[in-house]
Amino acid sequence: MNEAPIRQEREAVVLALHVQPGAKRSQWAGRHGEALKLRVAAPAVEGKANEALVRFLAEFCGVPRAAIEIVQGETGRAKRVRIATSDPQAVAARLATLL
Repeated sequence: MNEAPIRQEREAVVLALHVQPGAKRSQWAGRHGEALKLRVAAPAVEGKANEALVRFLAEFCGVPRAAIEIVQGETGRAKRVRIATSDPQAVAARLATLL
């Protein structure tokens, strides 16, 4: 990946994530190499972990679920997620508090 885990675009923020399914609760867990690590409280079956990921990110970033798109890594732990927003600076600043 060799880039920052948070990349701001014109009307979006793109995140590099390492997702760990099956946790007791969904929560941030620091860094994992060049990505932000996120534990989700859902198993990695039938898309449940991805649903939990989208729900968690939407709540954390204050955007609707429809604004979140998994653009890479749908079936793996390493994911690239795009968060569409009219205020990418605010979302990026909120996410930057995790670094």
